[in-house]
Amino acid sequence: MLTRIDHIGIACFDLDKTVEFYRATYGFEVFHSEVNEEQGVREAMLKINETSDGGASYLQLLEPTREDSAVGKWLAKNGEGVHHIAFGTEDVDADAADIRDKGVRVLYDEPRKGSMGSRITFLHPKDCHGVLTELVTSATEH
Repeated sequence: MLTRIDHIGIACFDLDKTVEFYRATYGFEVFHSEVNEEQGVREAMLKINETSDGGASYLQLLEPTREDSAVGKWLAKNGEGVHHIAFGTEDVDADAADIRDKGVRVLYDEPRKGSMGSRITFLHPKDCHGVLTELVTSATEH
């Protein structure tokens, strides 16, 4: 069962500049940062608030580390902006299977490693009214 909006992914050309904008404008601080080589991104997670299920809501800022990454290709086509929305779930495997059974394309056969040790998968935007949708099970929940 989906429990919260886990994060909103925002693609950017310059992670440091974008972090500074969110810090100076809204007072958001970096909670976690990492490079995900598999996905070809450098990212910063800005914590917005805690949630009633023990999780949190974040903004995830994404800068591609290579042009051929999914985020790199998306930026080249669309420019900076909202890349995806992610919903938190206690069990990404079960929820992905349930959603797949409802006719929505799940992009990964098996969930992959996401930010902060999470497990993730994506749903095809053409099946989700134009929105790239991510399902996330946090490491602390898994």
